[in-house]
Amino acid sequence: MGAAYLEKLNERQRGAVEHGIRPDENIGGPLLIIAGAGSGKTNTLAHRVTHLIVNGADPRRILLMTFSRRAAAEMGRRVERICSQVLGAKAGTVSDALAWAGTFHGIGARLLREHASEIGVDPDFTIHDREDSADLMNIVRHELGFSKSESRFPTKATCLAIYSRAVNAERPLDEVLRDNFPWCSAWEKQLRELFVAYVEAKQAQNVLDYDDLLLYWAQMMGDAVLAENVGGRFDHVLVDEYQDTNRLQASILMALKPNGRGLTVVGDDAQSIYSFRAATVRNILDFPATFTPAAEIITLDRNYRSTQPILAAANGVIELARERFTKNLWTERESAERPQLVTVRDEADQANYVAEQVLQNREGGMLLKQQAVLFRTSHHSGSLEVELTRRNIPFVKFGGLKFLDSAHVKDMLAALRFAQNPRDRVAGFRLMQLLPGVGPQTAGRVLDAIAADPEPLSALCEIPAPARSGDGWTSFVDMLQTLRSDRAGWPSEISMARAWYEPHLERIHEDAEVRKADLLQLEQIATGYPSRERFLTELTLDPPDATSDQAGVPLLDEDYLILSTIHSAKGQEWKSVFVLNCVDGCIPSDLGVGSTAEVEEERRLLYVAMTRAKDSLHLITPQRFFTHGQNAQGDRHVYASRSRFIPATLLQFFECSAWPVATPAAAGQREAQQLRVDVRARMRGMWR
Repeated sequence: MGAAYLEKLNERQRGAVEHGIRPDENIGGPLLIIAGAGSGKTNTLAHRVTHLIVNGADPRRILLMTFSRRAAAEMGRRVERICSQVLGAKAGTVSDALAWAGTFHGIGARLLREHASEIGVDPDFTIHDREDSADLMNIVRHELGFSKSESRFPTKATCLAIYSRAVNAERPLDEVLRDNFPWCSAWEKQLRELFVAYVEAKQAQNVLDYDDLLLYWAQMMGDAVLAENVGGRFDHVLVDEYQDTNRLQASILMALKPNGRGLTVVGDDAQSIYSFRAATVRNILDFPATFTPAAEIITLDRNYRSTQPILAAANGVIELARERFTKNLWTERESAERPQLVTVRDEADQANYVAEQVLQNREGGMLLKQQAVLFRTSHHSGSLEVELTRRNIPFVKFGGLKFLDSAHVKDMLAALRFAQNPRDRVAGFRLMQLLPGVGPQTAGRVLDAIAADPEPLSALCEIPAPARSGDGWTSFVDMLQTLRSDRAGWPSEISMARAWYEPHLERIHEDAEVRKADLLQLEQIATGYPSRERFLTELTLDPPDATSDQAGVPLLDEDYLILSTIHSAKGQEWKSVFVLNCVDGCIPSDLGVGSTAEVEEERRLLYVAMTRAKDSLHLITPQRFFTHGQNAQGDRHVYASRSRFIPATLLQFFECSAWPVATPAAAGQREAQQLRVDVRARMRGMWR
């Protein structure tokens, strides 16, 4: 009876659950569970916690660390549900005693308060979130006079990002600047000064930021007595998503259980995709060597999510990785449908293809919610969002604001709107405040002054430039006059607006290069409209909903398509998955091929995207796509190569096709059109 709750587990899962648990002792050696995509990782971990408790482990002496409070809560519910099968009415009491389940940061905060007097910290400290921390960084930055520098000093958000990466990666500042923030390297001396003052300000105000919760915990564990006290209070330490930990978290874990007894870590090296948060795949790859020869590795390779053809293709992609734990996912879910590798002409065709397939699936009974479109970077979905809007297909986007709601895209549209309608006060107000020295009051006064004039733009030309606007005012007025006159013609006007806006973009935003890609994407979208008026009319925008992972939350009872960056899709699954821009320059990103480690992470990104699909997978490769890396005077469409992660040797795993398919009628029509005028014959005859 006692082991009945284990009967639904497969052999590997059961081995992981029972590892080191014997009647005479239930504290085994270090265990690494390599849990492949869709292999029941969460279920296995919950069963292991339950099995420990059922076999006599004190739930108050179990430390379970996850990467979100939601995951910790879900784990607690699963443990209680499984416990109830064995312990009946006692299950609630036992699971309630599982008090040390939470995130690394949450557990750290609790331990720091408990040991505050021993580490020189006031236990009444308050915790700053990222926004609070950035604001404090900005205050210190201003007090040091760095915000008044003639050359552009990094913004508060960039300063905090540099500080955070140095702390979490346990790397010197000069290395972090060199490898991750090279454009800020010239400010190393000032940044050191800023970070010293920032730390002193936090301590003076008795606040800890998000990173301090780990940093203080790690420093506390540097004392042998404290490390023994904290580590000794837990018989079992279990860590979920270990591939997403950073070096600081690994240091804490090694200090908690230096010999590895009672330590279980669960993760998948093939899904390590968060290096931009300072996570390192080395933690999971090096775990066996850290505890040689005691560490045991159990691999969960049975997949319960995807069909076998999808897994065969995903296995083929990840098998080419330079370094990994060997595993080949398998499933009993057979299917005759191989993943689709679809070649399209450009991003417009890509958007049309996805929209048609999504609607076709819906007609076949598949909800929109059961379908997802994944992409490497948020701006890659720009054309698709416009096409979905045009076809009235509702969608929700994860991984940032909707493309059309981004601040810099709205700035560009404001320039076009104000030129189209100089009485549009919202557009004018937004636009003027982009200029140096022009604030809300100045912008308001200017708009008031021109409002009554029959020709507001003419009135704008006659108004004296605001005192501190400098040359920016003249170029601003000239740009508006040119757009208003229609001299440039559409869509060249949007190119002119972008040329005017880009210097302001570079001044305002640290990540200007990334944002420029959005503007070029907008320019490409504009070519599909016959005029500025039609473009603006058909792209009427709502204001941004939020800056969270989700934008445009629909009503709960609506059906909607999922759009998501691959990073935000991790841990999710859908019946049908479409992956956009599977070409070099996108996957891998042209910004992510600076080192072997970066290329390998890009490979893992594609693997994660592919393994989200349950029944149907479409990888789409545009022959031409829009790029921000071309010469300003040239064609920004580049001819793309299929992603290097799908070499010719892997094509056997895909159904390869081109879209749209040319019908015989269409081919005949083209032939007829060509025969209307024999241009080549005329060219030959010109010189006779």
